[in-house]
Parts: sequence; C-alpha cells; structure tokens
Amino acid sequence: MNRQELALRNKLLIGLNLSYNRLLEQKQKEDGNLIFSKNGKIVKVKARKIGKIELKKASV
Repeated sequence: MNRQELALRNKLLIGLNLSYNRLLEQKQKEDGNLIFSKNGKIVKVKARKIGKIELKKASV
C-alpha cells in the first residue's frame, strides 16, 4: 500500500472505532444488548459486559 492508501485506511479504522464505541456507550446507558454472529449463530451480549476498544496509533 502506498502512503495515501495507508492514511485513508487509518482514518477509516479510527472512524469505525469511534462509531463502535459510541454505539457501545449508548447501549450501556440503555442497558441494552448487542447482537453478533458467531460461527453462523446469532448471539446476544449485554453491552455492559463489553469493554471499549482502544486503537494503537500507527505511523504513516
């Protein structure tokens, strides 16, 4: 990947991380569930049991 592609990739990852953490915070406030697929099966998980994801800074 060239520098521009890496920069775009990093921006996308930061945006995805931010939106996931915001969704998680909202669901935790509502005492809600998040629904995932694990090995083709639907799994419900209480949002309060899930921690935030921290991204490590990558150099470009």
